Amino acid sequence: MAHSMELPTVVLVEDSDEDADTVETAFTRSGVTARLRRVSSGDACIALLRTPGQTLPALVVMDLNTPGMDGRQALRFIKSDSLLKAIPVIISSTSASPQDRDFCYATGANAYHVKPIRYPDHLQAVEALLQYWLVEVALPAAGRT
Repeated sequence: MAHSMELPTVVLVEDSDEDADTVETAFTRSGVTARLRRVSSGDACIALLRTPGQTLPALVVMDLNTPGMDGRQALRFIKSDSLLKAIPVIISSTSASPQDRDFCYATGANAYHVKPIRYPDHLQAVEALLQYWLVEVALPAAGRT
């Protein structure tokens, strides 16, 4: 069966090129076996997830403050959709606000990651996040939309 050989996909919802570059570098350095697909808004994330015939990603890493539909709205949509709600969603935000963190967990986020300010710290944190979620954790079987 050809689909069983597909690499798991990580969808990165990030409008900052600098932060996306950090994630891409961490992805390469971590050595995880997966594909990275970047979109820059919640709208684009939902459109990607809802593409007919699309294999659902193993993981969504989402910034909260994106143009158009922001990460909060996209998280609410994903976790209220019967086809998408099992996908782990990791929030990656510069916001250390308890209100943001509590909202995300109450809405179904699987983790809330505050982006470190310093590049080496951010790179190391993303590598650890990828290692944990793509190697250590048993994720749900990928479905199709």
